[in-house]
Amino acid sequence: MNCKNCNTELKEQYDYCSRCGGKVIRNRLTLKNLFTHLSETFFNYDNKLLQTFIQLFKKPEDVIVGYINGTRKKYVNVISYFALAITLSGLQIYVLKQFQTEISLYDLNTEIGKTQQAVFDSTYSFMTDYQSLIMMLYIPIYALIARLTFMGIKTYNYTELIVIFLYGQAQLSICIAILTVALVPTKLISFEAFGLLTIPIMVLYFTYCLKRVYGLSFTQILLRSLLFIGILIVLFVIITIASTIIMYYNGSLDAMIESKRAEIEATKTIKDTIN
Repeated sequence: MNCKNCNTELKEQYDYCSRCGGKVIRNRLTLKNLFTHLSETFFNYDNKLLQTFIQLFKKPEDVIVGYINGTRKKYVNVISYFALAITLSGLQIYVLKQFQTEISLYDLNTEIGKTQQAVFDSTYSFMTDYQSLIMMLYIPIYALIARLTFMGIKTYNYTELIVIFLYGQAQLSICIAILTVALVPTKLISFEAFGLLTIPIMVLYFTYCLKRVYGLSFTQILLRSLLFIGILIVLFVIITIASTIIMYYNGSLDAMIESKRAEIEATKTIKDTIN
């Protein structure tokens, strides 16, 4: 009998290959053992993916620093984990699109409804076209700000900081995607409100990860976090001003103003009609 994976000769009593560690399969594939295999692969506590997800909450330094230091078998590698996050984020946007189509907040026969739908369609189209690019662009920016924030600490270089934020962003994106798909269709919370709640959650989680990864005290990480947020706000203001100038010259700003004006007028008309 030979191993089906590496073709190493095995003894009949072996349950696992002594060379590659592959399990010896003696039975034909049935629905029962197929579901058993799926359960062991995705829901077993010892599963690599599940352990990566859990430990990024419990001990993020074990996953992140371990990967940086060369431990690559214990947890899902950073690229695969980030790719999974992008996939789930795509599913999240798809579900939101279906949800928006089925239960619009406004009657599409009204001007405000048409405006809201146009804005959503435009936003959805942009997010689906550039979602992966947007997620990837965040990472080097965060890493650069962290490099400036932790300038006096030489523990990690720029590339290693990218790994830290890749894991962190992936973990947050996976959680947000799951919670959005689970909560928003139930009407327990609106997508807009949930989106606002994710901002402090992101700040707290990244702060927690950096504290554990750098081994800082509460006071040290608090001061560094405030500096990080300050730099991020300044950068955001610069990007906003630059975007506004670009929109002004290409005509997008005028279109946005007209759209908002039409929305306000439509809202006023609806209120006057009701009264």
